[in-house]
Amino acid sequence: MGKHVAVLMGGWSPERQVSLWSGEACAKAAESVGYRVTRVDVGRDIAQVLSALQPDVALNVLHGRPGEDGTIQGILEVLRIPYTHSGVLASALAMDKTQAKIILAAHGIPVPEGRMVSRAEAARAHVLPRPYVLKPNTGGSSVGVFIVRDDQEHPPQELHRADWGFGEELLAERYIPGLELTCAVMGDHALGVIEIQSDLKFYDYEAKYAPGGSRHILPAQILPNIYQKARMLAVRAHRALGCRGISRTDFRYDDQAGDESGLVCLEVNTQPGMTETSLVPELAAHEGHSFGELVRWMVEDASLDR
Repeated sequence: MGKHVAVLMGGWSPERQVSLWSGEACAKAAESVGYRVTRVDVGRDIAQVLSALQPDVALNVLHGRPGEDGTIQGILEVLRIPYTHSGVLASALAMDKTQAKIILAAHGIPVPEGRMVSRAEAARAHVLPRPYVLKPNTGGSSVGVFIVRDDQEHPPQELHRADWGFGEELLAERYIPGLELTCAVMGDHALGVIEIQSDLKFYDYEAKYAPGGSRHILPAQILPNIYQKARMLAVRAHRALGCRGISRTDFRYDDQAGDESGLVCLEVNTQPGMTETSLVPELAAHEGHSFGELVRWMVEDASLDR
């Protein structure tokens, strides 16, 4: 058998189910290309579990905290288990959307205007001129995200819920009309650019993960200069945050602008989804990499001190 790969999945974030789907898909792919695989549903005893397993590589397929914010990366560094995707600092920076925007802007990457607000502030009154977007500052998979439209008299009432589970810090940003674009970076190489279309209210959790929830146009039907600009910005964002392995950068493109000024970077995902409807496997396949080859690349790219 080949290397012993511990596939880290599950965890306790609101994105647990997506991580389980991604993890199982990756585990099957890793087995198909010859690795010995142990599936690990991550709990708070993960350090003890990994110490006992002693895998050669940790394939990190966790989403949200603690797998995407530098926490699990720190544990793996202490245990000296090589791991996939980004390291401690890059993971922590990318997970904090406000801090990531500061770094991206400093590297000449256009980001939406906005500011951090508390949940209480956002629930009381509109925090930006409408339309605007509210999103958890450290969330993913579009959970807890709202588009506040022109005709909405009050902020989202869900913000008052006692069982709100997406954190007390929200990022409020100007809503950018137009197209939803995304581009993955594999190592230092930008893959293609996908345009995401959905008949739902926006590209939310259901659109991302329900069969038929969205349509992926690959390559995106945009002007060649915009296509290449998105690829260039994805690589620049990957490097600015210090990402490793695979990342995915999401954009909005206001196609009414008519030029590159309409292209704005929303965020960088250091642990992009790896389900059967996910974007990164589709982008890799477009360049001739099977899902098994993609997983093999991630495993062989694993290292420490990332």
